[in-house]
Parts: sequence; C-alpha cells; structure tokens
Amino acid sequence: MSDGVSRSEIEQARALAANADRVVVKAGTNSLTNEASKLDIDKLDKLVDDIAALRERGKDVILVSSGSIGAGKGRIAYNGETVEESQALSTVGQSLLMHQYTESFERYDQKIAQLLLTQHDLENSERFTNVQNTIETLLEWDIVPVINENDAVATKEIRIGDNDMLSSSVAVGVDADLLVTLTDVGGVYTGNPKEDETATLIEAVGRNYDDVQGIVEASTSSEFGGIQTKVQGARDVSEYGIPAIIAKSTEPDVLEKIAAEKAVGTLFIPINGVIND
Repeated sequence: MSDGVSRSEIEQARALAANADRVVVKAGTNSLTNEASKLDIDKLDKLVDDIAALRERGKDVILVSSGSIGAGKGRIAYNGETVEESQALSTVGQSLLMHQYTESFERYDQKIAQLLLTQHDLENSERFTNVQNTIETLLEWDIVPVINENDAVATKEIRIGDNDMLSSSVAVGVDADLLVTLTDVGGVYTGNPKEDETATLIEAVGRNYDDVQGIVEASTSSEFGGIQTKVQGARDVSEYGIPAIIAKSTEPDVLEKIAAEKAVGTLFIPINGVIND
C-alpha cells in the first residue's frame, strides 16, 4: 500500500535517505532484549554492526537507545512491579547497557558517549542548546552519541513519550538528514501483523498519512510506545524535510540496505515541498 505516493516521490526519498550525512538511529526495547525482556547481547552486537557499516561510509550516526530497564531486569533477576521499581531498574541497567555498547563498539575501535534526557531538556531552549552543542562536539571528535530518556526521573508528567518522540526531537534539533526507527515489526502495516495474517506492509507514507494514521489508531491503544509513537515521530521529522524509515531490526544489513537505496520497511516522504512529483 502506497496510495497517494508516486513512484518518483518514493525513489527521490530513498535517494535522500541513502545520501544522508547525519543519521539518527533509534533502537527500541524489543530490538535489544529477548523473549524474557532481558538484554540480548547478540541483538546489541548486530545493531552495532549495522551502525558501523554507516560509519564506514563516512556518515555521522547518533544512536537513541532503549533497553535500560530490560538490562536492569537481567542484571538483578527482578522484573519490577511498580513505576518506582522500573525507574530503579533503569538505573541498574543503564550502566550495564553502556558497558555492553562500549565493548561492542570497541570491536570497531569506535568510542561512544552517553546522554540522558528528559522533556525539560527539550522544551527549555537553553538546555536544548547545550544538548545540541554537546552532540556537535562529540561528532567533531568522531564519537557516537548514545542517547536515552532519563527513566530514573521521567514520570508521566515529564516523560518525552518514549524514545520514539525523543529520537524525532533530536533528529530535528541536530539537523539530521535521516531518522531510522528499528523495531521488531519492521514497518507500518494495514493491520496488526501479530494478530492479522492478512496485514500487508505499507511501503511509503506521504499524502496518505491520514489514512495510515487511521489504520494505526485502529490497531493499537497504547499511550506510549508501540507503532503510534513511531509513526508520529517519523511524521514529525518529515514535516521538517527529513526522510524517515521504520524498519525491522533483525533485517540483515538493514542500515547498509538503506544506504544503498534499497526498499526497507516503511518510508516516510519529506513534505512541505521538499520533494515534489
């Protein structure tokens, strides 16, 4: 399904994505954890391999990573039952998550840095300017920034709406050329593919956004996370002229395929006249 989006628009957007010099990659919890909701090192290494492929092409990459709570669960063998316990688990897991990222990126002699953010950091212009300056400096130093929501203090009143919205805000704020959201589903479908065997992948989203949004709202009811915030985040960056892709994290060489202009996941077409048929 790509009704309302022409083939030439899709090809132009894929070319923009392939030629992106600065890429924000968002990895969700399911892309980093196993069926027991614990950190999966093989999945993490695969993500790092994919990012390294972009780095070898000379691209700047900013990683927005979930997974701290899952890592905490695995670290102390406790699932947590309350919000407070989940927040505490995130503090245990964040250090382990960064340790694993450090080890994995070292396979490529690549240094990384950690940034933990809240909604206040994005809404306060001075604070967000500081975030932008820090990211720019890290990229100048050839260091990959690894960003996560500060789950230890991110209650409902101040949370960003999960890392899908965080990644879109970062992409806009640092003038990224592409946002890639990696998931366990692999794109936007005409229904919930986990429940509906007839659901088909939507190849591209542009002028058909309202129809796609209606499908998404009908297939999920979660307030945070899920496909809703992934679609909203992708749409938000597309309104700033930035192409976005929602793709399957387990797809072999997923980021390399995007850089080679291959069809992967669901593509969000930049709007506001950036691409014209």
